Amino acid sequence: MTDLARTSDHVAALRALLGERSVLIGSDMAGYEAGARHSGGRAAFVMRPRTTADASAAVAYCVRHKIHIVPQAGNTGVVGASTPDATGTQAVMSVELLVAPWELDLENRSVHCGAGLRLSELNARLEPHGLFFPIDLGSDPQVGGMLSTNTGGSRFLKYGDVRRNTLGATVVLADGEGTVLDLSSHLRKNNVGVDWKHIFIGSAGAFGVITEAVLSLERRPRQSAVAILVPSNGESMLPLLLALEDDIGPFLSAFEGMSRESIVETIAHQPTIRSPFSGRTVPDYSILCEITRNWDPREDELPISEMLEQSIARVWETGLIEDAVFGPPEEIWRLRHTISEAVRLAGNLVAFDLAFRRSDLMPFLARMRKDLGKDLPDIRVCDFGHLGDGGVHFNLVVPSVGGQPLDPNFERELRDRVYRIAVEEFGGSFSAEHAIGRKNQRYYDAFTPAAVVDVATAVKAAIAPGAIGAARYHRALNPPVPQS
Repeated sequence: MTDLARTSDHVAALRALLGERSVLIGSDMAGYEAGARHSGGRAAFVMRPRTTADASAAVAYCVRHKIHIVPQAGNTGVVGASTPDATGTQAVMSVELLVAPWELDLENRSVHCGAGLRLSELNARLEPHGLFFPIDLGSDPQVGGMLSTNTGGSRFLKYGDVRRNTLGATVVLADGEGTVLDLSSHLRKNNVGVDWKHIFIGSAGAFGVITEAVLSLERRPRQSAVAILVPSNGESMLPLLLALEDDIGPFLSAFEGMSRESIVETIAHQPTIRSPFSGRTVPDYSILCEITRNWDPREDELPISEMLEQSIARVWETGLIEDAVFGPPEEIWRLRHTISEAVRLAGNLVAFDLAFRRSDLMPFLARMRKDLGKDLPDIRVCDFGHLGDGGVHFNLVVPSVGGQPLDPNFERELRDRVYRIAVEEFGGSFSAEHAIGRKNQRYYDAFTPAAVVDVATAVKAAIAPGAIGAARYHRALNPPVPQS
């Protein structure tokens, strides 16, 4: 039987299980085959279950017929973890129609929801109740994707990552039965053994498909004040953070770094963004500092804007701050959230998602600027990110010659160099919040201890022997079988 005939048989069988429009082929698959910010591949077909039971039936069918499944949520990732490869043999399972259930528990401050719900819709539903899911991102992912990548965002400093804010999940395991693992607890304290949901959070679908989630919610901030701080020098960055943490404690919700190059490129490529420095030279490095309160203003307390100004004034006396710019919070945040897309327009972008101990981040950046400036002076470092938690989006813009894409060999050499220094010399992570996909599989294989891979392989064999996910955290259990 030819591959085409075999695929047609699978599509017919799956449509009988899920419904005609729940299995897509041909041109209808285009939006699922390419990523939002990376190249994709070619799918055999796309499955769109509407319920956990549908997902279970589809996964079981694919595992029994040795069809490789690639789970996909909002497809906003950058490492190729949610799209098929170029073979045309992998099936995408999109969770976009898995928007039920919706069970809001106001007293428990939690919600049981479908994995296909977008972050914007989730927060829109929560807003009338004064609540929100405290993961602040420039993109608009789906819940399942946020769990699969354990994303963090710009307010990690105050609220933590997705893992910290997830109470439970429902997962369809990649086995021949499509086993449904119901881990949808609303409990914040439940120490009866291994917290199994954490095997799936951050695993990029390597063991199964997350179809539902129970999320812990926070009270929506009612007051905020934002300033852009200019540290005296690079060595002042960490002392400045520590001083602010000492001075205003839990009110500090963001401490986001922005290099001069990243701001300049954003202003140049995004006409709606204006410089916050009013005609002055953009400094080498700036910090977006935010404080928040989750209650309405009270007559007997200092306005939050004055609270921030007074805190900055006290820290200023230590000599750690050279300048401070105040402005509307939404305008300053718009600059920060626009950087990611703006730097993509500046040339050929080689983007890194790195994390370090807070004390190692600025030394790493100084080291890379020195090394690259000496060896590759045409490359511009347009970094920005979450200095409060040690994370940085380390973006390198390589000039485009005649509009030509970057030479793949040069890009690989550049990535090898940066990752080796980040991981081996500074003890950092090469994937702070983007998980593992085809674009960084090479580095997972290079830097992961053999004992960890052994454990992942054993877990995979025990709970999810089917071929699933674009990433591989284990040794191959199911090598490709030649098609007759």
